[in-house]
Amino acid sequence: MAITPYLFYEDVGGALQWLAKAFGFRKDGASMSGPDGKINHASMKLGDDLIMMGCPGPKYKNPKRLGHVTQNLYVIVHDVDKHFARARKARAKILEEPNNTFYGHRRYGAEDPEGHQWYFAQEIKARPGKRATRKSK
Repeated sequence: MAITPYLFYEDVGGALQWLAKAFGFRKDGASMSGPDGKINHASMKLGDDLIMMGCPGPKYKNPKRLGHVTQNLYVIVHDVDKHFARARKARAKILEEPNNTFYGHRRYGAEDPEGHQWYFAQEIKARPGKRATRKSK
């Protein structure tokens, strides 16, 4: 079973270029264009994982224009520090520097030009004697 996020972008063509440069995604399959010639649907891969994106129309407001985020993406990568260096070099807005979490991941956060927040992480070995615990709700 796989879950495929579908993100809305005002500028799908711009998102394709930026996600490739900053996060290492690669275009996957054919894109579709609307009557105006702008890309209104596309997909990209990072490793074997897929994301899809599209533009829902002129009334859509991305998170940046809306003034708040509506979701976050959490993506597992092989080398989070190398991935972070790539994102920083591409001038991604860094939300959180790489750090080790209590639950055994090393992660960082970045925001794309339209305000979608991305967190990239890799699993790290827990320190001896330390276990992550979940609080019950």
